[in-house]
Amino acid sequence: MTIKISQNFDAGAIEVVKAEQCDAIELNLRKDSHADIWQWFYFRLQGARDQETVMRVLNAGKATYAKGWENYRAVASYDRETWFRVETEFDGEVMTIRHTPESDSVYYAYFEPYSWERHLALLGSVEHSPLARVVDLGNTVDGRDLNMVVVGDPTAEKKVWIIARQHPGETMAEWLVEGVLDALLDPANPIARSILDKAVLYIVPNMNPDGAYRGNLRTNAAGANLNREWMTPSLETSPEVFHVKNKIHETGCDLFLDIHGDEALPYVFVAGSEMLAGFTEEQARDQQVFVDSFCLASPDFQTKVGYAASKYNEDVLKLASKYIGHTFKCVSLTLELPFKDNDNLPDAEVGWDGARSVKLGEAMLQPILASLNAK
Repeated sequence: MTIKISQNFDAGAIEVVKAEQCDAIELNLRKDSHADIWQWFYFRLQGARDQETVMRVLNAGKATYAKGWENYRAVASYDRETWFRVETEFDGEVMTIRHTPESDSVYYAYFEPYSWERHLALLGSVEHSPLARVVDLGNTVDGRDLNMVVVGDPTAEKKVWIIARQHPGETMAEWLVEGVLDALLDPANPIARSILDKAVLYIVPNMNPDGAYRGNLRTNAAGANLNREWMTPSLETSPEVFHVKNKIHETGCDLFLDIHGDEALPYVFVAGSEMLAGFTEEQARDQQVFVDSFCLASPDFQTKVGYAASKYNEDVLKLASKYIGHTFKCVSLTLELPFKDNDNLPDAEVGWDGARSVKLGEAMLQPILASLNAK
């Protein structure tokens, strides 16, 4: 077989410079569809079975988050179900991926993808439960459905909101939501039952369906970074935020969690709302209750490494968790998962992956309950 590299599929993204010999493949990162963001990649290689393959990503040093390539290893899969890490090097300019495929077809990606089909399947499975329903909030820029899952009784006293994948390439976020939903809808889970005795949960598994399908890292089909749109979203450029923000104002919010992935830091951590003007002692106490409970619930979660409180001072209220924390005076957190590995509990074979994100989502029910009990 001759060598072939393709990317014309759900979330596919790469540019081929040269692909004539397995040991001398040259590639470029492809930018987000309508923004100058270079980072996400996902492509298929055919015709290299049992051959030492060397793929050089020439513009990796010009990526939006070039530090993300330090101590990074790309993921690979033959069936798009089981993913594993492969040898990857970065010299400051070029990222080199080395692998000897065992099959004629192999996929490589920045992180384990979460496909549009899996997203639809997740929504379908949710509706089998009498505890949940799927609600349509409106259309994306490209006309895709923007769906929300409602778990529990909407008349419940407490309202919990969870959103994921404002940045579509941060697929670990939707993997985590899958774990949250699996645990919440398990009738044998006592933590889930206790949560649903107190609260209704509004969950948006994918805030950015267009960007996810287009293979973008951070932006939607109009080139908008949704996590900078919360002050003034519009139906033209950020309908996803427009619809979700309006729904939150309609329901109210007592706990808000925005799930993301961090390119550089190999840890799981949260960014809180303590930098907000008017942040009260009660908010600080309640935020700490969530954090302390999460530490007990999962050894994957930690508090030593994270963002400085001043990281987003310039546009703080444009961010989802800061806008909600300021507006509703509730616990409002951004949860970051790694693209690389969790250095506290490293896994040489898979690094951080979808399965670990799912488990973290299951564990997150404990701090959610602790937060509700603290009120």
